[in-house]
Amino acid sequence: MKRRHLLYSLSVLSAGTLSARWGLSRLARSAPPDSPLSAEALAMVDKAWEGVDPARMVDCHVHIVGLGTDCTGCYVNPRTSQPVRHPLTFLKFSMYRHAAGVEDEANADRQYRERLLSLLEAPSMRGRALVLAFDSVHDEQGQPHPELSEFHTPNDYVLKLAQDNPQHVLAGASIHPYRADAVDELERVAALGARAVKWLPNAMNIHPGSPRCDAFYRKLAELKMPLITHAGEEQAVEGKEAQALGNPLHLRRALDAGVKVVVAHAASLGTGEDLDKPGASLSNFELFLRLMSEERFKGLLYADFSAVTQHNRCGQPLRELLMREELHSRLVHGSDYPLPAINALIRTGTLEDLGYITADERRVLNELDRHNPLVFDFVLKRTLAVRQEGKTYRFPASAFMPPEGLLRGV
Repeated sequence: MKRRHLLYSLSVLSAGTLSARWGLSRLARSAPPDSPLSAEALAMVDKAWEGVDPARMVDCHVHIVGLGTDCTGCYVNPRTSQPVRHPLTFLKFSMYRHAAGVEDEANADRQYRERLLSLLEAPSMRGRALVLAFDSVHDEQGQPHPELSEFHTPNDYVLKLAQDNPQHVLAGASIHPYRADAVDELERVAALGARAVKWLPNAMNIHPGSPRCDAFYRKLAELKMPLITHAGEEQAVEGKEAQALGNPLHLRRALDAGVKVVVAHAASLGTGEDLDKPGASLSNFELFLRLMSEERFKGLLYADFSAVTQHNRCGQPLRELLMREELHSRLVHGSDYPLPAINALIRTGTLEDLGYITADERRVLNELDRHNPLVFDFVLKRTLAVRQEGKTYRFPASAFMPPEGLLRGV
């Protein structure tokens, strides 16, 4: 609720200063660096890469969004440009656009694409990014509803981006399982080089525990294609019914079908019904940990730890993921770009106050933040530490290199 009050206040301020870029620049960063990195920052980057093989490093959670310019087929809901009718949505997408380097809507898709590629090509940013498509909302009959969708990024767009930039980009497809052609589309994108499938059930109207998904799950398992799916609360949607689709326990159906599942953000927001004890509820993070403890899902169930450094997730979820060393081999790195470029979400002051980083580390991380949000996100996660009873807990180097065979063909 506090976050919503903050966003409302910010939206009122933004509506009053709509033409001023200064306000957005305080909330998100998109400008290229104005000076080289200091020796201290370069040393921190080098230290972060110790033990991480750039040839195996993959950022498994990178979004690309567009308005459909350049014939990309991308779509963003018109309500995102309606500050009076939808002030919070308008502010949110204004921040996203600014963070992604979009300054001219007529060239939005090209500017987003070029900004992302420039970050990936930077000398300090080695490795590759799994860039994710995003399917539209579909109803129970499998019909698309763009008017209900936040945005849509076609599979062919990310497939071409990967084809044109193989040294930096891997393609992640997105297919709604209720589509009549869902299995056919899965076979098609797999043949064209897609490495994974991305879902956000709460925002796409997908029930992961529904029998309607069974044929899709069988084909995913057959193709050895992992499912990267959001779990937990999604703040882009409202209503209990939509949020219930993010219950981590629904993913048992995919896991029982032999699908490798990566739970985005480790289900680190909100509460869900304890489906094992009807009527009871627990945090989604606790439900996720229960899944991870089930022996039959070892080798199938993973979690990306994208977004866990955000101010609303960096309490118990981040601390437990750092300290639960038995989970470390099942963690997958993701940045959730462009979110690392939004000041309001990742606050190094909060991370210092909670003891994850020192004051000196914060100062250098802030310098990296001003240069490249992808480098910042990676180095921050390699720097985070919990010190307790004489022991130091960190994310291991292995968490930044996907387990062999997790991503199709990687």
